[in-house]
Amino acid sequence: MPPEVEEKAQNILNQTRVLFMQYGIKSLTMDDIARHLGMSKKTLYQSFSDKSDLVLQGIKAHMTEEREALENIHTASENAIDEMFLMSKHVSGHLQQMHPSILFDMEKYYPKAFAQFEEYKLKIVMSCLARNMEEGIEQGLYRDNLNIPIVAGLYVGRMDLFFDQKLFPSSKYSPKDVYFEAIRYHIRGIASEKGMEYLRDKFKSLDTQHPIF
Repeated sequence: MPPEVEEKAQNILNQTRVLFMQYGIKSLTMDDIARHLGMSKKTLYQSFSDKSDLVLQGIKAHMTEEREALENIHTASENAIDEMFLMSKHVSGHLQQMHPSILFDMEKYYPKAFAQFEEYKLKIVMSCLARNMEEGIEQGLYRDNLNIPIVAGLYVGRMDLFFDQKLFPSSKYSPKDVYFEAIRYHIRGIASEKGMEYLRDKFKSLDTQHPIF
């Protein structure tokens, strides 16, 4: 693919991902996307074969960015608890912008894209959590009797609940608030006495509308 064509496709992808986050996936047609982007549908189809291709490439790009973000967070973190805190800030930023129907739309109408998301959860997120717990145990901040694969699985298994409209209807709860409760539940469950003391000291000095611990 020529560089200028690749750059055009990337620009379309970036703008379309913003639209999906704002309006959801199912509600947007290719006509809607072309109109929002100020281009003809023919131009859109020059870069993507159909809407399914656009959704799939969008989730792949998002997962690549998320892997890089997790690596950067790990590098910037002083310890395991700080890493979880930085991760929570990163995720909550996404949840504030995310339409509540996105995961449902992907699972029901775009199975290839949803499979990419599931693979990301089971491979990238699980391994990130496992490493975080191993380091937290070494640092004395987490309990040394954690069953790491089970705890990581419990965390990942709860991720879909953030958008469950039966349990947490968007008219009453935001995914961000549900996430804060989940992360608080997770950290308090795995922290050692030293870890809990560190949390108390750390969050005394933080100015936040959502003191997650």
